[in-house]
Amino acid sequence: MADPQLPLWPEPVRGVPNGVLRSALFGAIKRGKRRFIEREPIACLKGVSIIYTGPRLDQSDLDVWEGALHLARTVKLGNRIEFTEKGFLRLIGRGGPSGDNIGKSDREWLRKVLARLTATAVEVTQGPYTYGGSLIDEYFRDNTNSRYVVILNPRMKALFNRDSYTRVDWGIRHALIGHPLAQWLHGFYSTHAAPIPYKVETLHRLCGSESGERAKTDAERHKAMLGWRDDSLIPALCALENVSSQAGQHFAWEIGGGGLVCVNRAPTASQQKHLRGKTARRKRGG
Repeated sequence: MADPQLPLWPEPVRGVPNGVLRSALFGAIKRGKRRFIEREPIACLKGVSIIYTGPRLDQSDLDVWEGALHLARTVKLGNRIEFTEKGFLRLIGRGGPSGDNIGKSDREWLRKVLARLTATAVEVTQGPYTYGGSLIDEYFRDNTNSRYVVILNPRMKALFNRDSYTRVDWGIRHALIGHPLAQWLHGFYSTHAAPIPYKVETLHRLCGSESGERAKTDAERHKAMLGWRDDSLIPALCALENVSSQAGQHFAWEIGGGGLVCVNRAPTASQQKHLRGKTARRKRGG
């Protein structure tokens, strides 16, 4: 087995497999009771396949998983990740701007999320590799001092091979807390060096939205889709554009004819290198 060490990405970003960000695994869903899924295909972009068993996951669950991966990058996968409840909650941006307002409800929330992520079974296929297992293998908590030990499956390394994961800007994602669809869009478009247009319906499916689930006729589904576009998608795109601008990163969008969402964003340095490589390969092939 190859060295199970995650790439050592820098502190201001979070490394996440592209297949996860290009799917509804961590959806933009409302708070409340979670539906339990048993071995159900998750909506994904072409080239990715996810079969999932467990409670539905949302963007706050992704914050915790990203935090665990972020700590795990400094050790070999399968080794112990150790942290305190307060330290981890600060890492993922809970407890106010300075992390000084962490209370009992935050600690209880973290306990629920860690239990939820441990109670998952995923089969994620991206490229030639499939990872099958839990998002978190196991955890231990010392109740006398609120210290945790978390362990991730070393075989998860298959999802972090070259060009198969994205470094998500944590500052932007954190600024979008409370706006799950904007967070999902940020992660989704972060995986694109040069975004192609997507239909509104495609984004609705990929983000796992529950809007319009009870529609029974084409007219009802069409009305629900228009409502989701106007009341959810457009405000989320506006929020992402504003936060990106404040962070000095270009992000522009428009919804054109046929309901196509066109996004223009500045690629990261690694994505620019990827694009240059694709151009060079095309020229050699021509």
